[in-house]
Amino acid sequence: MSLCICIFSFNRGNYLKNCIASIESCSPESKIVVFDDDSDDAETVEILKDMGEKYNVIRPGHRSYHRLGGLYGNMQSALEYCRNEALLCFLQDDTQLVRPVSAEDIEGMNAAFDRNLQLGFLHPCFIKAVNLKQGASYNYNPSLNLYFRDSIKRSAGCYFSALLVTRPARLLDAGWRFGASEPDNNRLAKKHFIPMGYLFAPFAMWLPEVPAYRGKKKTFALKLAEKKRRCGYYPYRMMDSEKLHMLKSRSASVLPVAEDFLSCRGKEPIKPWVYNPLTGLKWLKMLNQLEVSLRRLIK
Repeated sequence: MSLCICIFSFNRGNYLKNCIASIESCSPESKIVVFDDDSDDAETVEILKDMGEKYNVIRPGHRSYHRLGGLYGNMQSALEYCRNEALLCFLQDDTQLVRPVSAEDIEGMNAAFDRNLQLGFLHPCFIKAVNLKQGASYNYNPSLNLYFRDSIKRSAGCYFSALLVTRPARLLDAGWRFGASEPDNNRLAKKHFIPMGYLFAPFAMWLPEVPAYRGKKKTFALKLAEKKRRCGYYPYRMMDSEKLHMLKSRSASVLPVAEDFLSCRGKEPIKPWVYNPLTGLKWLKMLNQLEVSLRRLIK
């Protein structure tokens, strides 16, 4: 049994190529479907055209303009499009696979779903060191071979993530429809399912320090934050056999933290890696919010 992998894309052709290449290398038997939010960047459009000769590329013919673009609308379309798939994985163009996905990995994910019928989502990514720095904690469940995030300090990321593995039939049987934001989906997931399970041996990850652009004009504060963080294109190296053995044979007390197991090709970004340029930059975050508010008033 293989994965069906849906990738959500918008105007980031080089990131999308990297994501697709990582799947071809790490999970060549997977079915790949690209859902693009009507990209208009010339390079990305050409890349999508080339990919359409090999994979299913679905474009809505119009662009969504809410805060997260067409992400969750496209996720709903993907769920319905792939409703007959046994195991479905959602990725985004600024993510990639970092190691081979074996038959044992797929059997383990299926076993977790079989053992707990209230399990709706698995998270295929490594734990972010920045989350640990902010107080997140994770508890290991040996019967499911999964970690679960403590929800005391923060609800986001406990029940839902936009990067996920699921059984489509389980969501559809629950009447699932994706909401317009991550907090909305976290609340929905909490209503229908137990907390999201974090894989003991994850196989995917967001790229660190990706510039924040998605159909909106950047604030001055955001531009400063990106410069301070040295945001750019930092694809991961594939894990070698030694790192992969360390990942799979370690004690469950050792969390699978991205910075401990992964490295980037070329120059390494600042650690701990962040995935939003404003993370940890309080004064720039406040300046950003002020500028956004002023723009709304002017409009």
